[in-house]
Amino acid sequence: MLRKLFAASFILFAGISICFAAPGLNMQEGLWEITVKNQMPGMDTPPMTQTQCLSKEDFIPKGSGYQGEKCKIEDIKITGNTVTWSHECESEGGKIKGTGTVTYSGNSFKGTMMMLVPHVNLNITTEMDGRRIGDCD
Repeated sequence: MLRKLFAASFILFAGISICFAAPGLNMQEGLWEITVKNQMPGMDTPPMTQTQCLSKEDFIPKGSGYQGEKCKIEDIKITGNTVTWSHECESEGGKIKGTGTVTYSGNSFKGTMMMLVPHVNLNITTEMDGRRIGDCD
């Protein structure tokens, strides 16, 4: 159970693509290394790292957690170099809801996600750090 909850923070929605362009966002397209760290009451997890291609059309970091789950991203807003959104995923135990924010600075970003896992009454805060490491294949 906890393993799935840890994976949830690595979320950001395998299989979802964003059809929303952000041409003014100060973000360089390419391959990004993204490190996430989960914090929850009484427990922090070690940082986990993944890579992902990000572009001006697909600029919300995704994770490998909850593959096969039905997730949707809504309420995407861009203010300057900051992107905010809300998300909802269907899991075996019910709906997981949350919000996210990422602020880009060219070749790097910092972000936070908040998730509520109601069926176990758990709030998870995920800190994200990203850096561009090269071009996508």
